[in-house]
Formats: sequence, C-alpha cells, structure tokens
Amino acid sequence: MASSPPRSTSPSEKKSDPERQNELFTTDIPTAETVTETVEVLDPKAEAALLLKLDSVFVPIIMLVYLSCFLDRSNIGNVKVAGMPEDIGASASEFSTAVSIFYATYVAFEAPWAILLKRLTPRVTLTTLCVIWSLTTIFSGFITNIGGLYAARLVLGACEGGLFPGLNLYLTMVYKREEQARRVSYLFVCTAIAGAFGGLLAYLILKMDGIGGQAGWRWVYIIEGIFSIFIGALVWFALPNDPTEAYFLSEDEKRMMRVRARQRAQYMGSEEFSWEEIRFALKDMKVWMSGAIQFCQDILLFGFSTFLPSIIQSMGHDSVQAQYLTIPVYITGGLCFMALAFLSDKLSVRGPLVAFANVFGILGYILIICPTSNGVKFLGTFFCSVAVYSGPGLNLTWLNVNVAPHYRRAAAIGFQQTMANTAGIVAGQIYREKPYLLGNAFSLGSLVVAEFLIAGLWLYIRSCNRKKERISRGEVEDTRKVKTGDGELDFKYHL
Repeated sequence: MASSPPRSTSPSEKKSDPERQNELFTTDIPTAETVTETVEVLDPKAEAALLLKLDSVFVPIIMLVYLSCFLDRSNIGNVKVAGMPEDIGASASEFSTAVSIFYATYVAFEAPWAILLKRLTPRVTLTTLCVIWSLTTIFSGFITNIGGLYAARLVLGACEGGLFPGLNLYLTMVYKREEQARRVSYLFVCTAIAGAFGGLLAYLILKMDGIGGQAGWRWVYIIEGIFSIFIGALVWFALPNDPTEAYFLSEDEKRMMRVRARQRAQYMGSEEFSWEEIRFALKDMKVWMSGAIQFCQDILLFGFSTFLPSIIQSMGHDSVQAQYLTIPVYITGGLCFMALAFLSDKLSVRGPLVAFANVFGILGYILIICPTSNGVKFLGTFFCSVAVYSGPGLNLTWLNVNVAPHYRRAAAIGFQQTMANTAGIVAGQIYREKPYLLGNAFSLGSLVVAEFLIAGLWLYIRSCNRKKERISRGEVEDTRKVKTGDGELDFKYHL
C-alpha cells in the first residue's frame, strides 16, 4: 500500500480501524471550483474489480447498440452488390446520392442530441433513437423507388446522428480520462464487427432470395431492422441514467462510484447547463483542429466501411465472395485498434499513435492504387483497416480527455463530429465507378493531410501545457481568456 504525502491532520484520520477499511488514505485534490477538498483514494484492487464489473455490463450494451446502428447504416453497401439499385430503378449517381444524403441530417443533429442527452436522460434519448431507426430500416425493405430510399436515409441519419456523440458522453460519465481510449475502442471495434458480421449476415440472408416473393436484399433490411428493435428494448431496461447509482452495483460499489465522481470533479464540472461553456467549445482551437483531423479520418471510415464489398468485387470477385472476404479485413482492423487503444491508455499518449496507425493506411492505399496483382491489392485492404478504425477512434479520445467540464465537452464532441461526418457526403461521391481509383486516391490524400494536422495539434497542445507550467511558476502573466475547466493550471492535456 502506498503511503500518503505529508498533510495536515484531518477528521478522517481519527477514525477507528474498522471505519477505515476500504479507505486506504486521503489526499487533497482540486475540485471544479478549485477548492481544496479531502477526497478518498480507493484501493487499486477494489477499483480494478469495480471497473471489471462496469465493463461487463456497460460495454456489451454500448457495443450492441452501436453494432446495430452501424449495421443499419452500412448495409446499403451490402445491398448495392445484391441488386437493389436495379430493382428500384436507381442510376449509379442516384444511388451515390442516397449514400451521401444520410449525412445531411446526420451532421445536423449530432451537436443538438449531444447537448440534450443529459437533460432528456441517456435512457430515453438512446432508446427512442434506436427504435425509430430500427423501424426505418425495416421499412427500407419495402422501398420501390429512389425517392423512398432518399426519405429512409434522411430519417436514419437524423436518428443515428445522436448515437455516437451520446455514447461517448456516457462513457465520460463512467470512466476517468486515462480509462477512456480502450472503451472508445469498443465502439470502433463495433464498426469492424458490423462490417464483418454484416458481410457474413448479408451473405446468409441473401440466400433467402425469393422467399415470400421478396428479393434477398429486402430481407437484409427487414431482419437487421428487427434485430435493432430488440437492442432498443435492451437499452431501455439495462442502461441506467445515473452510473453512480447503477442497479447492478452493491452499496459499497456505489460509494466507490461517488468517490470516483469526486475525483473527476474538475473533468466533469457542474451539472447545470451553460451556454457559456458551449461558446467556449466553439472558440477552442483544439476542437477545430480535431474536427479537421476527424474529417480526413472519416473519409476512410465511411468510404471503406460502406464500399469495401464493392472495392473487393472490383478485384475480380463475385458478389457473394465480396461479402465474406470483408470479414478478415474488418477483424484485423478491429483487433489492431484495440491493441493501440490499450497502449494509448497505458501511456496517456494519443496523437503520435493516431499518426502511427495512419502510416499503415498510406501503405495500404498505395498498394491498392498501384498496378499490382489482385492478391497484393487485397493485402492492401488489411493495411488500410488499421488506419480506418484506429485513426478516428484515437483522435476522438484525444479530444474527449482534453476538454472539460461536461457541457463544454458535450458541445466539443458534437461540433467535432458534425465537422467530421460531412466526410460521409464526400465518401458517397468519390466511390462511384470501378475500380474506384478516385475514391482510393482521395482517401490516400486525406491520410497525408491528416498527418500534418496531427503534428500541428500535437505542437499546439504541447505549447498550451508549457504555457500553463510557466504561468504556475510565475514566469509569465496569465492573460488567457478561459481559465476554468481544462483551462485550469493543474489540468494537463494529453499529447
């Protein structure tokens, strides 16, 4: 057991031994109001057991709801190679527009949903969104023309726009800064699982072609939509609005959650809604630079995850082979991201790992674009998958841990995601015709631009840390306009 630093005697030191069980020692830490408060430091083993319990309940729920969301969003890539455009009389340009139009409402609703999450409560917000997009997916199985597809994609985007920012905010309500990258990684792993599972599921469901007089692609929408309905019910009954009072925790574990909340007081801040915090987020250079990076990374995420079956099909494979050959690619990307996320949390390093993952993506797209054999091009998709998931996930975590308090962070995540997800509009337009040279070349260029932006953001954050250190030492006057939340002198940004 570690010993506590020298400090003045506090009332807690007068407790008897029984009363001091599970209270190893206390230390003074700053709260959100920069007032010194005596806060318990938890037994590391007890806290590790608590984290394991939190993960065992929260992570499966969060992963399932995001899995269903991404399945319902990206299955348009699966039905494309299964004959949907021909059945509804959609031209190549009209179908590309249908892919892109999803992001018109998606980006418009991200920031509002993120800000409203806490006021409407996570359970009500997430369940409602899940049920509506699930029903929309089911009804997509009965579309007969391009107008119906446009309408369905717009409704889908309006609902799904609130999920990713909402889930990220929920994670910040449960976990500390140094615990978040691996939990965010679970969300992005879901995109990989959705790709792999979606390809396998589509492969199996397409065998239902003709059953009930319906085409196989219609069954893809109907069955995946029904699956999502059940996930919505799970969210309602299993996701607590207040993680500190979660139904599956014992009284001692709830006490530990309250201690963790006090330890994170500076990071979480006031529970009261504040327009001033939203204005601070809009003026924060970190948010804008992070959004620009995320836009570049999402060009890959949306283009790759939506059109991978088509990209593989352009290498000489038939539509069925294209479905199941996506599975190992997605799994590789998901596993690599989890490994980098664990390393990121362990080292509290973010930006350099985003740049490292992008190197693999640059190599992968070069292999796909160059006049190489189809086998080498397929190998390139594995390299691409490392950057496709690790880049956006680690960059988002980088923003999560560097913005405080809650409503400033909610606005920051919402605005960053709004900027980033306009990439979906672009992705739908650059992947039009085989062999998708424009789309792959554009993705390669986006990665190169992202590398320069990452270096710029890293240098900016490092300069902010150094300025705080100089102010703390009294070397320079504190002329900063924002001095609260992550602007406090003892809030150290992760690089």
